[in-house]
Amino acid sequence: MNDNPHADYVDTGGGGRREKAVAAHTRTLVVCPYLTRGQGPTRSTEARAEEAVGLAAAIDLAVVGSQVAMLGAIRPATYLGKGKVEEIAARVKDEEVSLVVMDCALSPVQQRNLEKAFAAKVIDRTGLILEIFGRRARTAEGTLQVELAHLDYQKSRLVRSWTHLERQRGGFGFLGGPGETQIETDRRLIQERMIHIKRDLEQVKKTRALHRESRKQVPFPIVALVGYTNAGKSTLFNRLTRSDVMAADMLFATLDPTMRAIRLPHGGTAILSDTVGFISDLPTLLISAFRATLEEVLAADVILHVRDISHVDAQAQAEDVETILADLGVDRADEKLIEVWNKVDRLDAEHRAGLGAASRQAIPVSALTGEGLETLLEAIESRLARERRTVDLDLDGADGRSLHWLYEHAEVMTRRDDSDGRIHMTVRASPEEMARILRRFP
Repeated sequence: MNDNPHADYVDTGGGGRREKAVAAHTRTLVVCPYLTRGQGPTRSTEARAEEAVGLAAAIDLAVVGSQVAMLGAIRPATYLGKGKVEEIAARVKDEEVSLVVMDCALSPVQQRNLEKAFAAKVIDRTGLILEIFGRRARTAEGTLQVELAHLDYQKSRLVRSWTHLERQRGGFGFLGGPGETQIETDRRLIQERMIHIKRDLEQVKKTRALHRESRKQVPFPIVALVGYTNAGKSTLFNRLTRSDVMAADMLFATLDPTMRAIRLPHGGTAILSDTVGFISDLPTLLISAFRATLEEVLAADVILHVRDISHVDAQAQAEDVETILADLGVDRADEKLIEVWNKVDRLDAEHRAGLGAASRQAIPVSALTGEGLETLLEAIESRLARERRTVDLDLDGADGRSLHWLYEHAEVMTRRDDSDGRIHMTVRASPEEMARILRRFP
C-alpha cells in the first residue's frame, strides 16, 4: 500500500512530471498570519495552519516548515508588523527558503514589499489556490474558468510570479519560466482576453442548459454532492457509482464536475454530480468564475452536503459551505438539502455514540467502509419522492417490452404476479414521467 497521500494524483504528461520535480526542489515556508480578533470561536488556529500547509503540498512544494503569526492589526505596507517581518526574513535566509506562502490575501503593494524584505518569492492564499485550480482543471470549461479568475487576479499586479521555476504546462502563470510565453501585462489586452473568455463561458452555460433540458426528457433527477474540500465527496461518489474518479487525501482533488448514474433502492435512477470542494476564504473572483460549474448545484433535485465529521473544525467548515451555498441562493433550510456526516469510521466509540442525539436529520456514513450508504440512498429516494406520484397498473405478463420500459422509467414500489399471467404493479415517477406512463398505459 502506498503511504503517500498524494500518490493518487496521476499526470500522464511529461510536463506534469517536470513541474512536480521543480516544485519538489522549491524550499517553501508557509506563514499563517491570523488576527487575534474576528476569526470566530469555532475556527482552530492549528487546523487553519494545517490546511495552509496542505494547500502548498497539493502542488508538490517542498514545505520546510510553517509559522503562525498572531496579529492585532493588519499593516497596510507589509501585512505583518516590522518585527515579525524581520524574524521571518532571518528564517528565510537561514533555511535557504526560495518561496514564502502567505495564508492570507495580500495587496500587490504588500506582496512586493514582502518580496523585497524576504529576498524570496511571495505568493498569497488566492494565488496558491489559483495555481492548484490551474493544475487540477481537466475540462475545457474548467480551464476557461481558472484562466478568467487568474486574469482578474493579475489585472492589478501585472507582474510575472515564480520566474525562478521552469515549467511547461499546468497552472496559469505562477510557475512561469524560460521557454513559456509570458502572460500579456497590458491591461487592455488582459481585459480583451477576459471578455473573450466570458463569451466562451456563456456558450458553455447554454450548452449545459441544453444538457439539462435533454436530461429532463429522460428524465433522471440530479443529486449534487457539495462540501468542504477533502470531506470525502469523491470517495462517496465512487462508492455510490462504483466509479474510479480520483479520490485522494488532498485538498482540491476534484475540480471539474463529474456525473454518473446511481440506482435507488426501488429501482429508480438518479444522476450523481461531484463538484469542486469549498474552502474558507474562497476568493470572490473564484466563486464568480466557477458559477457555471456551480449551476449544477442550483439545478439539482437533491443536494448532499458532505461533512468530514471527524475533523476538529467540522462545524466551522459546515458554516463556510453554507455561506457559499447561500451566496448561490440555496438556504440551509432548503428542503432539497441533506446533510451527510462522513468519516464516522474515524470516530472513537464515545463520539460515535453521541452522533445519534446530535445528528437531527443528518445521516452518518463512511464512504470508506460503506457504512450507512443504504440509509443515505433511502433518504435520497424519499426526498425525491416528495414531488413524485404513484399509480397502480395491470399488465399482461407476456408483454415483456412494456414491463422492461416501466423498470427503466419508473420506480417499481410493489409487484404481484397472478397465476393467470397478469402482473399488478404500483410504480412511482416524476410528474413529467408519469404523464408518459399514463399515455403508454391509459
